[in-house]
Amino acid sequence: MFPAQALAEEMMTRGWKVVLSTDPRGKRYAGGFPAGVRVVQTASSTFARGGIAAKLLVPLRIVGGVFAAVFAMIRQRPALVMGFGGYPSIPALSAAWILRIPRAIHEQNGVLGTVNRVFATRVQALACGTWPTEMPQGVTGLYIGNPVRAAVLERAGADYILPGDYPMSLLAIGGSQAARVISDVLPAALASLPAALRDHIRIAHQARPEDIERVAQAYEAAGIRAEVEPFFADIPRRMSEAQLIISRAGASSIADISVIGRPAILIPFAAATGNHQTANAQGLVAASAAVLLAESVASPQSLAAEIAHILSDPRAAQKMAAASLATARPNAARDLADLAEKLAQ
Repeated sequence: MFPAQALAEEMMTRGWKVVLSTDPRGKRYAGGFPAGVRVVQTASSTFARGGIAAKLLVPLRIVGGVFAAVFAMIRQRPALVMGFGGYPSIPALSAAWILRIPRAIHEQNGVLGTVNRVFATRVQALACGTWPTEMPQGVTGLYIGNPVRAAVLERAGADYILPGDYPMSLLAIGGSQAARVISDVLPAALASLPAALRDHIRIAHQARPEDIERVAQAYEAAGIRAEVEPFFADIPRRMSEAQLIISRAGASSIADISVIGRPAILIPFAAATGNHQTANAQGLVAASAAVLLAESVASPQSLAAEIAHILSDPRAAQKMAAASLATARPNAARDLADLAEKLAQ
């Protein structure tokens, strides 16, 4: 939702009216969109959830959503439909294809998702957030980058405070659902650090609701100052103040980290479709801006070693921060809006 939100913010500054078409689940994550964006809830579904009965109803829900989207677009014909992947985009992209309305796709990840792969040959443009992106045969992608929200751009290139013998901030995030593996290994990793380093650390840790109590107790037992919450509304600020970020390798997280410019330890989600989180991480890793730690080898010992290496070497940490910033594409929202206007005209 973050790239869609960033595009909406940019388009509205240019005088466009923006409608967000999504399903009930997507609507729950639309709270950050500008107040002027009209949210239209359209039925969609996926075969990835539910039992046999729910899976049998998937085609009916999708078809119903497509018909609803067609009638809505006939009444108020949009100049362009931009899909951001996932099953919630199926109705709007299908309706735009049926009505021959200009349409485009933005793919965040280094591997096209299932829905974007299906529509890749049915759109006028396919913008890529990660490069290189694996493309279907005969399809050409345009490297745009992943648009970031205005709150992130406000912190773009914020001065990096080197690690040292004073309070240091760490930020642990894992996507909208948080990451259990980070909750499993990070408290023990920090607890095992030498006291001279551990005593300077304070951590903001995003954890699943069911993990919050045990994670908070683990930090308390280790004497580590910690904020443990299911969601932080001020991630851009926390990123800009952090000496180190421990994160999954979701495309939006990668974009935010690079635009602000911070060292990172990335633990890609092993079950991500097409291993796309590992693909997402490659740009930062290749630039020596981040360390990749595979989920299969992530342990308190391995994570502690990487944290200690970065926080104990201020010069290396500064180089990582600068390398991260060098990979950023802070104008991605502007460039995607330019593409949208060109297609709409």
